[in-house]
Amino acid sequence: MFIQTESTPNPATLKFLPGQTVLEMGTADFPNAEAAGKSPLAKRIFAVGDVTGVFFGNDFVTVTKADSAEWDHIKPAILGAIMEHYQSGASVIEGEQAASGHAEHTGEDGDIVAQIKELLDTRVRPAVAQDGGDITFHGFDRGIVYLHMQGACAGCPSSTLTLKMGIENLLRHYIPEVLEVRPVAA
Repeated sequence: MFIQTESTPNPATLKFLPGQTVLEMGTADFPNAEAAGKSPLAKRIFAVGDVTGVFFGNDFVTVTKADSAEWDHIKPAILGAIMEHYQSGASVIEGEQAASGHAEHTGEDGDIVAQIKELLDTRVRPAVAQDGGDITFHGFDRGIVYLHMQGACAGCPSSTLTLKMGIENLLRHYIPEVLEVRPVAA
């Protein structure tokens, strides 16, 4: 098994490509070791030490390291953990698979929210997945769209620029009711 790695816009996060499907559908975010309970793969990666976050996409795993750690020191152990997992035959996540990631929204803004989710799914999420992350809808209130940033996007130095100059401009262009885009914490 040959696992490729790619840098991401977030220097604390590295993207690992195992050359096979990680998740059939959706994404899965593990912002800490406690959240990795149902994922044998995430637990193995957190066990390496100095790992502060793990994120799964369709064909990639992104790992965020502690500020005090150096990639040269922990990258080989993470590669080993991913390889051991796939050789073990264990599932990536036990039980139910990941969902689309978007929060449900009920209320009078249903049509607007549906348009927001559609634009996120077709224009935004594929682009941020290439960088090892995901951005999902969290809420819409009085013209403000709240988005949840995951994987390489969470804590990325360029995430504010991505939100304001990229996503906000895109949504405002297509949906006049959108006034602003803001990030939400997990």
